[in-house]
Amino acid sequence: MLPDRLVNGYAAFLEGRFPQESERYLRLAETGQSPRTMIVSCCDSRVSPEVIFDVGPGELFIVRNVANLVPPYAPDGNQHGTSAALEFAVQALRVSDIVVLGHAQCGGIRASVAEDQEPLSPGDFIGKWMSMISPAIERLGPRGGRSMTDYLRELELAAVVNSLANLRTFPCVQILEERGKLKLHGAFFGVATGVLSVLDETTGVFSPVLDKPGRVFSCSAAG
Repeated sequence: MLPDRLVNGYAAFLEGRFPQESERYLRLAETGQSPRTMIVSCCDSRVSPEVIFDVGPGELFIVRNVANLVPPYAPDGNQHGTSAALEFAVQALRVSDIVVLGHAQCGGIRASVAEDQEPLSPGDFIGKWMSMISPAIERLGPRGGRSMTDYLRELELAAVVNSLANLRTFPCVQILEERGKLKLHGAFFGVATGVLSVLDETTGVFSPVLDKPGRVFSCSAAG
């Protein structure tokens, strides 16, 4: 039996949202999905793209993983979940936009720089996965006099920039972006504040997408 919270939530969905959107679900079942935007988001339970962007079913194609990372193009015969989702979004769904959505207080980012931390299992899957942000760590340089809080924030932002760079190693992404048929975006969500900031790749600055009070974060790794 499913946990009670899930059963009760499903019952509420059947009584409320599903009847209100039944025509949409029927249309999606008959014609398939055609989202225009792909989101690469963290699997952190506090960061739900559907909630943040207030969307309905069929509007976003979302892949979630630890720390919202995009691996570099690697046609090596191994299994690549995020790369497979990217391939489907770009080549089959023909999305027009891809958003890498980072967030504050990311546990994966913290784990990547934790000292003397034992792997959670013999497989050390998190450690191997997070090794992808090594280029971002190298570009940031030593922590020096920065507080751990400030350093982690810079690394969270740098990881978004690193994923954008990895996206551009995929030939299909590179070609479509050059032709103006695909746009890449870096974004950052403040869990405590609700502020959504977007990266200007020319300046390397993340600025709030709406004119509301909130800090502006700069990412030194953008260059």
